[in-house]
Amino acid sequence: MRFYYPDTPAMTLPPGHRFPSGKYSLLREKIERDRTLGSAALLPSPPIEQADLLRAHDAHYVNHVLNGTLPAELQRRIGLPLSPTLVARSLATSGGALAAARAALDNGLSGQLAGGTHHAHRTFGSGYCVFNDLSVTALALLAEGRVQRIAIIDLDVHQGDGNAAILAGNASVFVLSLHGEKNFPFRKMASTLDIGLADGTEDGAYLRALGAALEHVAAFRPDLVLYLSGADPLRSDTLGRLSLTFAGMEARDRMVLQFCRQRLIPVSIAIGGGYADPITDSVEAYATTFRVARESFSGV
Repeated sequence: MRFYYPDTPAMTLPPGHRFPSGKYSLLREKIERDRTLGSAALLPSPPIEQADLLRAHDAHYVNHVLNGTLPAELQRRIGLPLSPTLVARSLATSGGALAAARAALDNGLSGQLAGGTHHAHRTFGSGYCVFNDLSVTALALLAEGRVQRIAIIDLDVHQGDGNAAILAGNASVFVLSLHGEKNFPFRKMASTLDIGLADGTEDGAYLRALGAALEHVAAFRPDLVLYLSGADPLRSDTLGRLSLTFAGMEARDRMVLQFCRQRLIPVSIAIGGGYADPITDSVEAYATTFRVARESFSGV
């Protein structure tokens, strides 16, 4: 098996910035220290090809990002200052997502220790997301003819408005978003199936909602699942507003990954948001997703 990580420097952010960029190196260190992925290869994420990027994004927007000429108002919408490091990381995140999805089709399971940039739209970025790795990946694989139907199971606590917008009307992609109803983005877009949860939702209600949603995914009969796990439904997350425990998060991952394994559906993982206090809670939740994935797909 093959898994990926963006091999780029940590972003330099202004003092007090809310985005915890250091979580990625902490996750990689934990995954390697604990041998979470066993004998699987952990490889640098390749940069995305521009032709693949342009299936999901407008050429003018892409060129502004790549040339460092993105207007200030669009940088503010992303929430991160444009820099060569951010551009390199964004290209690697989309490239790694596509590489991981291809690896999942080969071996049943893959993923990236990053990704889930589901707030990026066709002509602008948003919510710390520059390019939409999930939409880029889905459209590339469909264009290649490797799959006929793809399901995105998006369990990040924030609705995947960019996925919904870019993939609207595409009957070959089923977009499920299970998210906090009153959380960001405050203008939601229509996914194939949106399930909005009340603030404070706990393990039991969350898992019941997820189980019902997966029945719709099963009826779609996808050839591949792109699983955006997200660590931000966790109770200690500062931007999440839900109340899942570590046990509930693990049960969530097990439900999704065993759903895929039992149906012989290849699955590729993106980690999505995580803003816990302490940030090590997010890192622990991310690592648990990969541990559960390895356990669920043991013997593949």
